[in-house]
Amino acid sequence: MTKDNFIQQAGMSRRTFLQVTGAGLVTATALGATGLRARAEAYGKFTWISPRGTLEVLDDYPYWAAKKAGYFDGLDTDMQPGPSDGTATVKFVDVGQADMGFPSPGVFSFAIQNGMKLKSVFHMGTRDTFSIAFRKGEGSNDLKKLEGKTILLGSAAWQSITDPLLAAQGVDIKKVKYVEAGWPTWGTALAGGQGDAALSWEGLRAEWIAKGLDFEYWLGVKNSKLPANTFVVRAADLEDPDKKAFLERYLRGWAMGLEFGYQNPRAAVEAVFEQFPTLAKNLGPELGTTSILQQINVFRGDMDKRGGWGSHDMASWQGFFDEIHKIGQITNPVKAEDVCSNDLIPAANDFDKAKVKADADGVKLSEGFAALDVEKIKAHLFDSAVK
Repeated sequence: MTKDNFIQQAGMSRRTFLQVTGAGLVTATALGATGLRARAEAYGKFTWISPRGTLEVLDDYPYWAAKKAGYFDGLDTDMQPGPSDGTATVKFVDVGQADMGFPSPGVFSFAIQNGMKLKSVFHMGTRDTFSIAFRKGEGSNDLKKLEGKTILLGSAAWQSITDPLLAAQGVDIKKVKYVEAGWPTWGTALAGGQGDAALSWEGLRAEWIAKGLDFEYWLGVKNSKLPANTFVVRAADLEDPDKKAFLERYLRGWAMGLEFGYQNPRAAVEAVFEQFPTLAKNLGPELGTTSILQQINVFRGDMDKRGGWGSHDMASWQGFFDEIHKIGQITNPVKAEDVCSNDLIPAANDFDKAKVKADADGVKLSEGFAALDVEKIKAHLFDSAVK
């Protein structure tokens, strides 16, 4: 699909371009036997693709923590950044160039609208991670004040995130203009006086501070009932017993990584920093820990009411699908249970939590991380929220 066709289908006439992102490609993964344990050969090397065009972020900390701890149990796994086109994470899974993607609900709806036979199998973002950034002194908790204003996006595809977020808060989205300011420069564009606000998310808030971008935020994690990003696979893979067994083992690794990060967030940050030294240099221990704590809040949610890591709240998802149908983002109603599945969640959470806690507690932290007061950081996680 061309960018023009996508724009037409997504109804993006209210958007102008500052930068056009290239389509980009990742190399198709080779399938075949790789000497894995029983049933693991279902995929060969299993490829997960990012929605952001980069892996040098803290968002994927459960994977890097789990990989370091050996929780993927011999599975042959691969992480790909993908192109910065916001819809690539679903397109590549659909055509078999990746096996699992991590789209926002809005981009997942783009896949559904365009007939991609994908299913959400592990809901990472149980709370709404998305926020609206404003220059200091210009923010408001009443998003209806954005009518007649301009919101900056890093990718055209992000309109599918922002429209339902705004509509759910009573905004007439036909009165909002979007400008695609490019990845990763849309935050800098806001700081430089372009536009009135910008889309952001948890974790990124801390990363923007590291870049000198000091904003105030309307926080979805505090004010929105919509879901956030999720893991999707081809629906047909769930009908293949070998692939389903592989997915259960693979997602168990992610669930163990999530538990590890919850038990020792500083150790999880260090696992990512070891993988990406430039990110470590840019963020440092305190902002890195701040970023991961923001994300843990999104990923964990109210665990007492969940079926474990990755469990879908079907009521939240149904509310999202009803909202985007109302605003015309999808043409036909969608039943959450038809496109979201909790079938893999019991097996994904079938691990020894006491062992993971012992593993996390047993990590010897570097001096910079050991000196941090995690509880103090938690107490200031939302200081940048609009007052």
